[in-house]
Amino acid sequence: MKRLIMTVIGVGVLVVGLAWYVNRPTTRAVPPEAPVAEAAPASAGDAPQTVEPVAAPLEAPAPAAGQPSVARVIPRPAAASVNPALDASFLTRTVDVLVSPQASYQQKTKAWKQLRDAGKLDQAIADLEQRTTNDLRSAEYPAALGHAYLQKCGTIQDLREQGILAMQADKMFDTALNLDSSNWEARFMKAVAMSYWPPNLNKGEEVIQHFQTLIQQQETQTPQPQFADTYAWLGDQYQKAGRADDAKATWQRGATLFPADEKLRTKLASAP
Repeated sequence: MKRLIMTVIGVGVLVVGLAWYVNRPTTRAVPPEAPVAEAAPASAGDAPQTVEPVAAPLEAPAPAAGQPSVARVIPRPAAASVNPALDASFLTRTVDVLVSPQASYQQKTKAWKQLRDAGKLDQAIADLEQRTTNDLRSAEYPAALGHAYLQKCGTIQDLREQGILAMQADKMFDTALNLDSSNWEARFMKAVAMSYWPPNLNKGEEVIQHFQTLIQQQETQTPQPQFADTYAWLGDQYQKAGRADDAKATWQRGATLFPADEKLRTKLASAP
């Protein structure tokens, strides 16, 4: 138990950097698509594709048979809404975007920002937990729920609670990938989150493998702007592992495929 507690705290310490990543301002312009709230919601039959701090024990009660494990949310009492119906409608429409296979990455990024700005992360998590429990076939729900837990990490200060959320997020990403191994969000966010785990957990090679798998999957699909991030992160992991030549080659391939990506150009320029 002591080792588990130290691991959780260690993850919490490094997840501060991860919290910055998932809550960072996006530098990519959002194309003038349909409003975020109007993106097509995921249907129950579609396969593939922040938690309020609580003093919960590290060993939560086991979930019911056949249901994924999710952290429970105890939301703060919210201020009285001027129009509760509109408030609930906003939440539903925004969460629908997060779990929609038809919504773009830019639309989902905008939806996460809307939830943070409106102070609705707790309510979104409660909604996603319910959807994940009710539909065990869709990878979109646990993928979004794991992402929501990481979003929540950026809004709290307690390192132990951050660590618990990070571990819960990792479980949700695994659930999503078991349902759909090609779910980009689940694999990408799992790899990014894992890259911040303490070195003593020896996750470096697993992180590299996840990014390598993503690149293999991406290169069989229509290119998307967010795919450039995978090359940037994989190169960083190679560099961390002392594989400077592999890092440079990865950044170079990414820059060739995504010549407009400033981040990749910067990394190449600073490579030895």
